[in-house]
Amino acid sequence: MSLTLAQRLDRIRVRMSELEHWRARETVQISDWTFDGEPIAIGAAWPRKDGTVSFAASARVPEHWPVEETRLSLNLGGESLITITDEAGNETRLGLDPYHQEFRLTSPRIKISSETVARLPFGEPVRAPRLERANLLWLDGPVDRLWLLLRQISEAVDTLEGHEVIPHLIDIAEAAMRGLDWPSSTAAYIARMSPSVGQQKIWRLPELETAPESLNQGQRASVVAAYDTLIKELKQLRERFPPQGEIALTGHAHIDLAWLWPYRETRRKMRRTFHTALSLMEQSSDFRFNQSTAHYYNQIAEDDPELLKRIVERVKEGQWETLGGMWVEPDTNMPTGESLSRQILYGQRYFEKTFGVRHTVCWLPDCFGFSGALPQLLRQGGMKSFFTIKVNWSETNKFPADLFWWEGLDGSRVLTHTFDNPMHGYNGFVQPDCFVPTWRNFQQKDKHETTLLAVGYGDGGGGVTPEMIAREEQLRAFPALPAARWTKVHDFFEGAHKSAAEKELTTWQGEIYLELHRATLTSQSVVKRLHRKAERSLITAETLAGLAYLMGGEKPASLENEWRVVLKNEFHDILPGSSIAEVYADSANELDGVIADGQAAQASALAAIAKQLPSGSGSNVLVVNPSLDERPMRLTLADGSHVSSRDSIAPLAIAVIDIASLKARPGLSASSSHLENETLKVTLAKDGSISSILHKPSGREALEGAGNRLFVYPADKPRNWDAWDVEEDYAARGEEITALDSIELIENTAHRAAIKIVRTWRHSRITQILSLGANARRLDIQTELDWHDRRAFLRTLTDVAVRNARATCECAYGVVERPTHSNTSWDAAMFEAPAHRFADLSEPGFGVAILNDAKYGHSIRGNVLGLSLLRSPIYPDPLADEGLQSFTYSLMPHEGSWHEGGVREEADDLNQPLLAMAVSDRAVGAWQPIKTEGIDAALSAIKPCEDGDGLILRVYEPAGRRGAFGLTLPQGWRNEGTVSILEEPMRDVPVDGLMPFQVKSWRISR
Repeated sequence: MSLTLAQRLDRIRVRMSELEHWRARETVQISDWTFDGEPIAIGAAWPRKDGTVSFAASARVPEHWPVEETRLSLNLGGESLITITDEAGNETRLGLDPYHQEFRLTSPRIKISSETVARLPFGEPVRAPRLERANLLWLDGPVDRLWLLLRQISEAVDTLEGHEVIPHLIDIAEAAMRGLDWPSSTAAYIARMSPSVGQQKIWRLPELETAPESLNQGQRASVVAAYDTLIKELKQLRERFPPQGEIALTGHAHIDLAWLWPYRETRRKMRRTFHTALSLMEQSSDFRFNQSTAHYYNQIAEDDPELLKRIVERVKEGQWETLGGMWVEPDTNMPTGESLSRQILYGQRYFEKTFGVRHTVCWLPDCFGFSGALPQLLRQGGMKSFFTIKVNWSETNKFPADLFWWEGLDGSRVLTHTFDNPMHGYNGFVQPDCFVPTWRNFQQKDKHETTLLAVGYGDGGGGVTPEMIAREEQLRAFPALPAARWTKVHDFFEGAHKSAAEKELTTWQGEIYLELHRATLTSQSVVKRLHRKAERSLITAETLAGLAYLMGGEKPASLENEWRVVLKNEFHDILPGSSIAEVYADSANELDGVIADGQAAQASALAAIAKQLPSGSGSNVLVVNPSLDERPMRLTLADGSHVSSRDSIAPLAIAVIDIASLKARPGLSASSSHLENETLKVTLAKDGSISSILHKPSGREALEGAGNRLFVYPADKPRNWDAWDVEEDYAARGEEITALDSIELIENTAHRAAIKIVRTWRHSRITQILSLGANARRLDIQTELDWHDRRAFLRTLTDVAVRNARATCECAYGVVERPTHSNTSWDAAMFEAPAHRFADLSEPGFGVAILNDAKYGHSIRGNVLGLSLLRSPIYPDPLADEGLQSFTYSLMPHEGSWHEGGVREEADDLNQPLLAMAVSDRAVGAWQPIKTEGIDAALSAIKPCEDGDGLILRVYEPAGRRGAFGLTLPQGWRNEGTVSILEEPMRDVPVDGLMPFQVKSWRISR
């Protein structure tokens, strides 16, 4: 009777499974364990499971066991960093997790200790932790190797899907197993096989031998012969069926800085993972391992300096590859351009100082979409290559390339690669059923002969296993599979650049939008607002200190330490809102601290500015404009009163003003149903929504319908990824909140008027204050939420009297245009998309913008401007955004396009108002320490140089225009030329002028 190939493969699998139960020749249990110093038995429950616990024991290898064939087999009940101390007192540290439970020994007498938590790699608690297993085993190496090789042949047959090599692979596997001389003694055989799945199903097993015999020398010789013959026959088949494709393997352990565990646990994950990776390098000189994130190495320097020293040595030897060039792997949708610049600046400087290397590859495998500002910043930061795989997660449209040029807003390009590994993505495995589909999915194989594949357990860390090392060695002999070799990521990209120089590659222009995880623009909005405030606090503090220095004050102090805290909290599972509650408690505390430090630095800088001004008298106020825009004089004074005068202040200017001279711009009027000044007339409907916004200079009605309609969507329950996703049908069940608790005019002065509206929805309260200053061009809607409902999505919608097929959204260092229609599947998929401080819909001559000081999720469909205000998912934080939070958004009609109408300038003013400080001993006057000429530009930073006594002035062109642009410096200061974001000369970039979306920096000194 002839069997099918599938049946023969099933038979091979059943027979080879037997080998696993003979891989240990002998086993000895390790007893006499202690738990936090107290005795504990094997199998016993932990006395406590909170925090970090310690286990300890000692063991002796039986005298007839070769130490090199001995393994320590442990399962302590949770993740651990174990320390094995040998007879000479030498310590070896290794990570213990579900994938790393067997360890080599170098000494017959050892002591074992641990730092253990009752958690699994993805943060899952071990509800009833026990000391599960602690053994020494004498490994039968030939059996172990043959068992692995047969498994790999089985996997290859499965994944090659009808390839003509398959019958040959089955033939040689069958022949190998027929050649085995295998034990059959009843007592030993039953004892050996008792752990198998089939035997464990039996009602009652017979009494088992405690130390069943292993293979004798003749039987073991048959195993060795079978293995050697298989390898020889595989190599012969490889000549007949050569490798199809080539894979560059990089060992990897993606470690989320914080996610389903708090950061303090990540610090332990780093040590466990890094020690494991180093141990594998001792076993294989071919193995290569990469690890990104400057912050991790900086933390290791504090927690385990000896570990960092060993990593530095391996970096020099070429086995350990530091990677990425950034402080962390950040979200790139929400940070400002200046934050992204600092990620690169501080990351590259740290890597260069600590390891003597500067990176040319940006490594962001797991972020949720990518800003079009990145290519320019990467090139200025010394990086010409970019890696991610997240684009393959898009649910609607397949990204058209996986080796391509990515062109940013300004035209800068980086060579980009992504691989599509269906087996856990960047946490790949070394095995045939991972190699074959990864190569098959590589779209640009006609342009370049190799694709990258990162392998190793990740997200929760752990990394590569000893089995993966052994698998790679065996697979070198296999036919038909893609050839795979350990490679440094930088070397892979150098080869890809050579191919790109010879063959034309696809170019992708602008942002890379991920058609998934759109809710990360809104979830955990409290921390998003704190992050926005922290960024702005530091940028403004540096700007003020720089102005004081330009006026004759002291050189500003570096705020790098504060910036590092902000950059850490931009990590791609913190800022997006996809972590547990403990992460956000830590993040809020850290960002609150940065905001306080930034405000203290601002106060100190204002005092330093005042010190440089001429003395005088009177009840005056010192005002500073920290932007490159001329600003109307809008102030909030120390007593909380508002000023909205007819005056203005020049860009980066300082003024001392007599408070009494600050007269309100005329024309402000208000009632409980309207607000009006010289520019806007706002009328409210009876339900508190806005029925009309008349833009008086143009005579245009801004609304076509109603404005600031509040909708809640109580069916915000995605298929997967609760905090990450919002489904496209969320609006199918929407409730407009029209009921009013109260509406009243609460402020009506010559300078400002305001209406307060209070609403209740189910268990939550929404309080909004609509305010209009006498000189305002926008209507501010200050919002306070007291939220106590789960899985509800709160949004504001405004129907505007404007029509355009595309809307403009602010992004880092520029803007991106997005469709307002659903003509194609690509358009339809962009139903929720990121914007920074504004989104605008304009037609020739007129438009309406929605501005904000804390939000990122936007939708613009047809003529409806939508802003997402809050989500309340239950996983991984059941109380996400529960309780109080506040923020402000604004509606702004304008003439002309968004940049002609001053939308960005108003958004700048909303997010960073003018600075004001009462002074009684400074003379009235105005000063402008530094001036700019030419086209409009936006300020990114005025900061102290990293090296030397000068300042770095960084601006960007925000609207896609080009033209002359220059600086006029104070007497005694000189412009030393353009520099990159790494603050190094850019000699091919002219000192004057700006190109579309260009980010340009100058070093200035005195």
